[in-house]
Amino acid sequence: MAITSAIATSFKQEILVEGHNLTQGADSIKLALYTSSATLGAGTTAYATTNEVSGTNYTAGGAALTNVTPTTSGTTAIVDFADLTFGTATVTARGCLLYNDTNSDKAICAIDFGGDKTSTAGDFTVVFPAADASNAIIRLA
Repeated sequence: MAITSAIATSFKQEILVEGHNLTQGADSIKLALYTSSATLGAGTTAYATTNEVSGTNYTAGGAALTNVTPTTSGTTAIVDFADLTFGTATVTARGCLLYNDTNSDKAICAIDFGGDKTSTAGDFTVVFPAADASNAIIRLA
């Protein structure tokens, strides 16, 4: 089992035929944390609880992302999010899934943290990269 960082293939098709409105306040975009036993990647189509982390101050389904700001950088469409903190959490996560809670929990992308990340009664923070054509977490060129 593994987590592979990738935009969900189903998301690529869905943005052409139905609604994923990533503008803040339109659709609720959430981030759920997963263990190293999870299988996530381009083939992931929706949020599921299988191998989702559990622990103090983490709720199944994760948490909503804020400052969801679609824009462009040159000829690339990008989306930026505010960093997400699970406060005073005790969890171990290998990666996460961004998904559209408003649109049937459809997957947007999987992110591999490159190894297990642990928080013990402290802040577990997912830090998003710079919002530009080379680094944004979601880039469509």
